Formats: sequence, structure tokens, C-alpha cells
Amino acid sequence: MPVGLLIIGDEILSGKRQDKHLSKAIEILGERGIELAWAEYLGDDPARITATLKRTFATSDVVFSFGGIGATPDDYTRQCAAAALGRPVVRHPGAVKEIEARFGEAAYPRRVIMAEFPEGADLVPNPVNRIAGFSVGTHYFLPGFPEMAHAMMRWALDTKHRDLFKASLPYEEAIIVREAGESDLLEIMNAVVRDYADLKLSSLPQWHGNGARVIELSMRGDATRVPAAMAYVRAEIAKLGYPFAERPPQSAPANP
Repeated sequence: MPVGLLIIGDEILSGKRQDKHLSKAIEILGERGIELAWAEYLGDDPARITATLKRTFATSDVVFSFGGIGATPDDYTRQCAAAALGRPVVRHPGAVKEIEARFGEAAYPRRVIMAEFPEGADLVPNPVNRIAGFSVGTHYFLPGFPEMAHAMMRWALDTKHRDLFKASLPYEEAIIVREAGESDLLEIMNAVVRDYADLKLSSLPQWHGNGARVIELSMRGDATRVPAAMAYVRAEIAKLGYPFAERPPQSAPANP
């Protein structure tokens, strides 16, 4: 079950606010031995949000959506999720109870709007201010505030998706190759991808103002397979005469 992110809000796309969700979500997933499969940024465009959710609801992906679940006119995510599912928006009794517990009579008439979710949605508890998010299947709709959203993401993973947890992230080895361009190493890269199709190759060239050519070349995947793949890469690069240095192996242990 791949894990993906939707990060919603014009303020992110316009640069008024810097996104704080992507890097933190990668960290939260990594602590549980999970890699992020994909992420998308969306503005406050109801048609685009609805179309995107129709597409993601049709998958088995675990999706965390950040932003747009407030009660102001520029918050569309609740309504778009309902439209994508073909369901009405209804007031969730459990969410109402949480808002009433937090605000009392001041919950009405406006704050209680944030208890309106697609019919059949479940609650995602908010430990900060008790204004819940919601989930439908493996989609989790969280507020844009990082302090709330990230705690809610942890709750969803720890209570609903422990079956996805792994002891560590995929094993990775990398070397730093100097004096070579990517085109010089293309045949080596094609060969290792062909012979180790279960692993992931990464070629990251670096630009230096003095014209020096540097490439970080890595393989990522099963710890019993990566060393053999990288041994081949090292041997072939050595044959071509390009100098390279080792980067320490990486396989961060999970901490569920």
C-alpha cells in the first residue's frame, strides 16, 4: 500500500507560506520504516481538488491530505471529498461533540461547520484543539496547521496501519564519482538497472562553479542485493579510470 500526500492551499503555491508538511511527513514515515511514494501540491481550486481525490480514492493508497478543512470560504477539501465520493456532506455527531466540549455555546453557529464531513466518514482525533479531522477508507484529511496535522498523522499510522511498519528503511550504498559526466557512466547505469531491476538507481550530478564534475551514484533496496550491485558499479567505474569516494551506507532504523 503506497503512501502519498496531498498538500493543499494557495498560500503554499504563492509562497506566502513555506510548506512544512513534506519534510516532516517523510520523517514520520521514516521512523516507521515507510517510504513516501508520491506527493502533490494543489491550490484552492475545487474542480482540481475533486478530480484529484476521485483519482486517489480509486487506488488502495494510504493518502494524507493537509489543509482546507476549515470553515472559511477558501476551504474546500471537505466538500470536494464528498463530491469525489458522490456523497452528501453531513454533520458528524462525534465531531460536534468534540467542538462543543472545546467551545461550549460558542460552537454555534459557525465553529460547528467544521464537523461537517462526507457521509460515512470517521473521525481523526485532534489532540491540540479537539477539532477533528476525518477519514474515508485509507484517506486521512488533516488541518493545515503542522502542530495539529503531524500528531494526527502519527495517530492514523500507529492505530490503523501498523501492518505497513518495517524495521528499517531500504538499504542504500552510494559513491561520489569525480571527473565524470552522467553520459560517461550511462552504459554502467543501464547495465546495473537491467541486472538488478528490483533495486533503485539514483544518479545525482552536482554543479560546481569551477566546472568540476561530481556525481553521487547510489543503489537502494534489499540489503542482500545492494552490495553486489554496487560492487559491479565500482569495478566498472574503476576500469574507466574515474576517481570515486565512498559515502557511508544508509539504512536508518525505524522507531515506531
